[in-house]
Amino acid sequence: MPVGVADPALAARLGLPRAAEGQAELLLVHQGERLVLAGDPTRFGHPLAVDFVAGRAGHRRRFGGGRGQLVARACGLARGVTPSVVDATAGLGRDAFVLARLGAKVLLIERVAAILALLEDGLARARLDPETADIVARMTLVHGDATRELEALVASGAVAPQVIHLDPMFPHRDKSALVKKEMRLFRTLAGNDPDAPRLLEAALDVATHRVVVKRPRKAPPIEGPSPRHVIEDRNSRYDLYVHRRLEA
Repeated sequence: MPVGVADPALAARLGLPRAAEGQAELLLVHQGERLVLAGDPTRFGHPLAVDFVAGRAGHRRRFGGGRGQLVARACGLARGVTPSVVDATAGLGRDAFVLARLGAKVLLIERVAAILALLEDGLARARLDPETADIVARMTLVHGDATRELEALVASGAVAPQVIHLDPMFPHRDKSALVKKEMRLFRTLAGNDPDAPRLLEAALDVATHRVVVKRPRKAPPIEGPSPRHVIEDRNSRYDLYVHRRLEA
């Protein structure tokens, strides 16, 4: 089995098999106060957890650059404009947390049950910290496949889909061993994203103002309509599909 869960109650809630160490390629287990996803460290690296308080998220919260960050610019967070955002491929919630930190109300959609559990755990711990409680109060998490049921998921989350943010899986070119191992873990859980064109089509149908798609800087756009605008930095690019202008 690719992933198992040590806690029987959590296994039942997620619809994943119960397993002990060594019985699954990846294991969801509590280590101290955190829920982590752990596997063979030589293949997957350190256990993976969602932490909005410390680590990378904490550093980015303090020193990330505000509304000048690429994801903020792509999603239209300009002076006087703070749209609501649907992050339809939530992953570890890093981009969603940046947007919520800047004042946006964000709906996170995650289809992989194990990643959903890590997000739930990270959000729960962040609600207890005075530096992050107000931020994660603007984040709503739902479980589902945005490719097939985006409109219903958006309705259930009660967040207006002014901007829909997509970050489909892609072949990662970063040479960092840490990144490679993290991506290997994600691919073990979720595979690739052959339905990316279908997801873009669904997002374009549901978004009221724009869809933004994160890509490697030199990667081709997702198959489908051409983006209206492109913004990029040294490593990443956002393709922007614009229906109408965002206004305060």
